Amino acid sequence: MNQNNALDWAVGQELDPQTMPPITRTTLALFAGASGDHNPIHIDIDVAKAAGAPDVFAHGMLGMAYLARALTHWVPQQQLRELSVRFSAITQVGDTLRCKALVEDISGDGSNRCAQLNLTVTDKADEIKLTGHALVRVA
Repeated sequence: MNQNNALDWAVGQELDPQTMPPITRTTLALFAGASGDHNPIHIDIDVAKAAGAPDVFAHGMLGMAYLARALTHWVPQQQLRELSVRFSAITQVGDTLRCKALVEDISGDGSNRCAQLNLTVTDKADEIKLTGHALVRVA
C-alpha cells in the first residue's frame, strides 16, 4: 500500500508519523508573531515563573498547527473536510512533537468516499499533547 495515496488506505492502518523539529524559544516567538497570540506566558520566562510554570511553554495552537501540517502531508489540503482537537498537556521548550494518524473508518463511494482519522500528537516520551479527529476525502 502507498500510504501517501489515500485511495490505498485501509481501516486500521497507521499513517507514516510526522516528526516536527524541537520547540525552541525562537519557534515560540515566531509563532506568536504569525498567530497574533502574544500571551507573555509563551515568550516571557518571568511571567511564566510568576504563574508557577518552570519556563515558557508552547501555544496549544502550535501543536494544532503542526498536526494540520502533518494532515496536509498525508492528503492535499482541499481534501480536508473536518478537523477537531482536544488539548491534553502542555508542550515544553525542547519537546519534539510527533503527529500520528490511524484510519478509523472509510465510508461512502465515488467522490463522496471519506476516511475518518484518529489523530494524536505526542512528545518523545509518548506523552499525549493533543488528540483529535479528521474527516478527509479519499476519492
